[in-house]
Amino acid sequence: MSATMFGADSALPLWDEQPVEGAFTITDAGVVGGVARPWLFGFAPANPTGAAMLVLGGGGYTQLMVEREGVAVARWLNGLGIHAYVLVHRFPTADTGPMAPRADAIRAMAMIRAHGHGQVGVVGLSSGGHLAACLLAAGAEVARPDVAVIGYAPISTNAAGRTVIADKPPLPPVEKQALYDRLQPDAQLADAPPPVFIVYAGNDPVVPVANAYRLKDALVAKGGAPELHVFADAPHGFALDTKTGPVRLWPELCAAWLRQVDFVPKA
Repeated sequence: MSATMFGADSALPLWDEQPVEGAFTITDAGVVGGVARPWLFGFAPANPTGAAMLVLGGGGYTQLMVEREGVAVARWLNGLGIHAYVLVHRFPTADTGPMAPRADAIRAMAMIRAHGHGQVGVVGLSSGGHLAACLLAAGAEVARPDVAVIGYAPISTNAAGRTVIADKPPLPPVEKQALYDRLQPDAQLADAPPPVFIVYAGNDPVVPVANAYRLKDALVAKGGAPELHVFADAPHGFALDTKTGPVRLWPELCAAWLRQVDFVPKA
């Protein structure tokens, strides 16, 4: 492995100066697991606007869909002139504790801002969307993004006492459940949130759409004006490569919104 892993233009360790070799495992399908040392991979656009975004893929905090929900998202952002940074973060385990993903995301935002980008946003899908929303919460103001894009994320329905499925058992490992119990972004939002784009499937069998409404209502209560799109019929994990149904249009809607909120120049 090298700095060109995933086809990235740059690769930076978050917490040490050790090489990327042995930092994590990866399958041929681009799924990362067993993260010992987190890394940040940068993807530079051909025609930069000066803006950047942290990209947080999903995987239920036990693995990371780095290619499908990370690199693919980065390449899409590059097409909009946005410098994208894909984070390979640690998971909540007995070795790392429940808050390791949050610590890595906060560190990554600081590293991106240190590169001098004009604006810095975050986009997160599935569990990565939960982590992205955590950057909007009180206590994470140092990592507050200028905009956020959050897709099909379990914002709080995995937290004890807030599930929508009766008798839902705790999620293994115990550190993962502890993370969801401690980090409930809709109940912990900081004041005056930035612009947020929210996209969900109304019939998602994995992440209840109630999460979308909880996040939207919380943002409004704190003075925000979120953009909410709920597609009635779409699979969980629709990402960027679902080619059928109206949900395939969400990247175009999001790009238009990024222009509307002046994160990227209007066409």
